[in-house]
Amino acid sequence: WKKQLNERGKDHFVVALDLRGYNLSSKPKEVEAYHIKHLVEDIRGLILHLGLKKISIVCQDWGALLGWSFLLRHPELVHRFITLNITHPALFDRELRENPRQQLAAQYMLVFRSPQAEPQIMGDDFAWPKQAVFNDARAHGAILSEEDTSEWIAAWRQPGTITCMLNYYRAAKMGPPDGEGHPGGSNLLEGLKPEQYVVQTPVLLIHGEQDTYLLPDGQRGLKDLVPNLTIHRIPDGTHWIALEKPREVSQLVRDFVRS
Repeated sequence: WKKQLNERGKDHFVVALDLRGYNLSSKPKEVEAYHIKHLVEDIRGLILHLGLKKISIVCQDWGALLGWSFLLRHPELVHRFITLNITHPALFDRELRENPRQQLAAQYMLVFRSPQAEPQIMGDDFAWPKQAVFNDARAHGAILSEEDTSEWIAAWRQPGTITCMLNYYRAAKMGPPDGEGHPGGSNLLEGLKPEQYVVQTPVLLIHGEQDTYLLPDGQRGLKDLVPNLTIHRIPDGTHWIALEKPREVSQLVRDFVRS
């Protein structure tokens, strides 16, 4: 979010945080410590700590799953919600359970939940995430300097960080059917009543149409759950649109927050 912070920080009070387990934040060892109830409480605690009454949330990937989970539980604290590529958790769960295309695209989640995930990700000096993030984003127009990539790698190298990051998937039991009795989906909606799935907060979904991890099928039925919905599609954007299209994303966020 560095480029968005620099741009939006000119006219808004902007905060980006290392979620628990990431980079310099605290790193509880237990998988249960990464259950969604604790992650949501982290965000609520930060808002209270900063003395804020309402915030606008901008989020992507796991941050967006957490953002949605926070919005469903604390809508009174959210002024505007902007999500990059990730649909409502109820719809994403549906896709993981029922859509073969999304199940295929999400096979990496089963890898991330496995005991073999750490050596696969950390092997050959983080060769897999370097390819999946840096090379893929650059191939679609992202300008990433050596300073940018070295900051990510330094964060990954913090002791215990990779396991903590993977524990998000493990605690959420997130993924497609695993062939061992798990039907697919996640536990992100745990404790919520179906009527709480409906969001009245204005929501902007920015969708990179070339995202190979999060397919547009998950947007089917989204308007029913989010009546005040705006969708902006970026035809050549991928999973990494915040890196590929920093100015466009910043402008979309600025206009939506002010609307």
